[in-house]
Amino acid sequence: MGNVSYYTPEGLKKLRDELAHLEHVDRPRVTNDIAEARDKGDLSENAEYHAAKEEQSLLELKIGKLKEVLSTARLIDESILDNSKILIHSITKIKNLANGMEFNYTLVADSESDLASGKISVNSPIGKGLLGKKVGDVTEIKVPNGTMKFEILEITR
Repeated sequence: MGNVSYYTPEGLKKLRDELAHLEHVDRPRVTNDIAEARDKGDLSENAEYHAAKEEQSLLELKIGKLKEVLSTARLIDESILDNSKILIHSITKIKNLANGMEFNYTLVADSESDLASGKISVNSPIGKGLLGKKVGDVTEIKVPNGTMKFEILEITR
């Protein structure tokens, strides 16, 4: 069993919606594809049948993995989170000390990360480097092209 992961209501809904789509849309379609291919005769030379069976096994694997993620998923109670240090779901403003640029990031679970909207995974190098830091801290984060220094400017929700 995996570790418990914490999600926002939107993140949890996204996982549940994806599982429902896989189970109620994709699974019946693949089952139908297999039945249609089977009706075409000789299974040993039936490429459509083998492709549909392969798709079915990948689909079942994906459904199983999602169910496992959901079994350890917990809704985060954002009202009890501590704003004195950076935790998952903290919104933080940081400054790159090399060039003075400021960034706002929200730390999220892997499956919710979306760099375009400023949501970075707590397991990414920057996410790991920010966890537990307080306003005023300077953190050095190893990234693929060297080490970056960031100052924590503010932490909000």
